[in-house]
Amino acid sequence: MAISEEEWELKPEDQELRAFWIDLGSSMEEDAAWQRILWLIHEKLELVKRGEGGKALYRDPRDGRLWELAYDHPELKNGGPPRLTCVDQESPW
Repeated sequence: MAISEEEWELKPEDQELRAFWIDLGSSMEEDAAWQRILWLIHEKLELVKRGEGGKALYRDPRDGRLWELAYDHPELKNGGPPRLTCVDQESPW
């Protein structure tokens, strides 16, 4: 079953999206949250600033909220699973 674009949009109650690997035994696969994060940063959010270690700050043009993209395991290939967290407007970015 395909997920609609409306379901992937950020909702007012969203505060953090955290992606994970799915262990399929013989391989690892990105979960749906990973796909959603990638879709959001490439299709919906506006890049504000890039930081170190793959971090980036994005703005949701619909409501102005700021979102930090970070990777919890920078030692892994491509930083491992991404995390998208809503941050305060006064964030030290």
